[in-house]
Amino acid sequence: MLFDAYDPGDFFDELFLSQGQPRPEAELLVRRVNAMSLVELQQRQKAVQNALFKLGVTFNVYSDNQGTERIFPFDVIPRIVPRHDWEWIEKGLKQRIYAINCFIHDVYNDQKILNDGVIPRHVVESAPGFLEPCMGLNPPNNIWCHITGTDLVRDKEGTWYVLEDNMRCPSGISYVLENRRVMKNTFPHLFAAMDIAAVDDYASQLLETLLNLVPETLINPRVAVLSPGMYNSAYFEHSFLAQQMGVELVEGRDLVVSDGYLKMRTTKGLERVDVVYRRIDDDFIDPLAFRPDSLLGVPGLMEVYRSGRVALANALGTGVADDKLVYAYVPQMIRYYLDEDQLIPNVPTYLCEDATQQAHVLDNLDQLVVKATNASGGYGMLVGPHSTEEQRAEFGDCIRANPRGYIAQPTLCLSRVPTLIEDTFEGCHVDLRPYILYGQDIYVNPGGLTRVALKRGSLVVNSSQGGGSKDTWVVKSVDPNAKLPIHLEGGGV
Repeated sequence: MLFDAYDPGDFFDELFLSQGQPRPEAELLVRRVNAMSLVELQQRQKAVQNALFKLGVTFNVYSDNQGTERIFPFDVIPRIVPRHDWEWIEKGLKQRIYAINCFIHDVYNDQKILNDGVIPRHVVESAPGFLEPCMGLNPPNNIWCHITGTDLVRDKEGTWYVLEDNMRCPSGISYVLENRRVMKNTFPHLFAAMDIAAVDDYASQLLETLLNLVPETLINPRVAVLSPGMYNSAYFEHSFLAQQMGVELVEGRDLVVSDGYLKMRTTKGLERVDVVYRRIDDDFIDPLAFRPDSLLGVPGLMEVYRSGRVALANALGTGVADDKLVYAYVPQMIRYYLDEDQLIPNVPTYLCEDATQQAHVLDNLDQLVVKATNASGGYGMLVGPHSTEEQRAEFGDCIRANPRGYIAQPTLCLSRVPTLIEDTFEGCHVDLRPYILYGQDIYVNPGGLTRVALKRGSLVVNSSQGGGSKDTWVVKSVDPNAKLPIHLEGGGV
């Protein structure tokens, strides 16, 4: 029994209620794994990694001097989310995305929420992601955040929290889809026996979201995925999504503004592009409007976009809602625009620009997680309980020098999932990034990317910081007394 020695400890475990007692929705999985030998499970783990390698599921780390391309580590034991939990998460995410979209449209147009003093004006206008050139923009259907990856965590009590929102160029959905593909081959009978929500219609949902940005009168609109190129950390995903949607994968050098439209260079000459799914940050997309040194974007694209002759997803300027100081005000956004209470709470957040809260943060750096408000990928962060005195002193100086640039949060006791580390199961901390599409309606892909901290005791799940991933199964609760199908009782698949 492989799980017999696994002790969830004093944590919320996603698969076990206590040692030897799986959660009802995980019963079939636990019984299946317990029917296997360690060698067989290790072989399957290796087979999964080999399959992902052959599929080219990689990412790049710019600071790695031993070679930039890496295989994204994957663990064969999935994370399970019961269906009733997921239905509540889905409702909460739709509420959040709708309110944030209202906020973005408002701050670039009427600015009612700022004029009414619900959010301090300086919070928005000092955000690096707030772009003055986007003032007065009205994207199709007033939708700005077409693709969002919202990071969720679970604490020691099992309570869900929103950790952060990612709206500029959220990545990771390709790992969700490829992880599921290899897991279906690894545990085919479990997928037949358990009611696991499918994730593989994401590409068609994404294409429908993008096509929703063009007028119905436009015949055969052309969609393209705009990538910085093969050296970008998420290039695999760019090419994967373009292939899955059956659209063009382009770089800035493939595009040109001509006759007031965005056009693509082809062997037949210039051809018009109507929708761009951009995977380039705002600052680099048009050297005439933003960074003049950018070689990744298209000169003149901003003017074409403003005139409505091309649609962009996500809309330019959405990065204002990525800012971690703005994140702290999402509950106020939901109340202001929807007249509702927030369903999924934010992690309690201290604002270092407030003198009283800053004093508390500086006095408790050894207990808090400090984050730079405009950083991502696990960078610009101090995990207090795991930090050194020198690191805390350095962050203290940074906070005093730039209070607006930092927030702090309590160190949550993140939930864990058993993970195969060499020849034993260890409880490793996880988060969850569901992917939300806002087109004609708001669609939440069931499950999302479970990122797992593979370094022993670590709370940092980012791939660039040594994290990996797991498949996420959204399932109905299973009767723990249910009889397994005969082919699941033995050790063979």
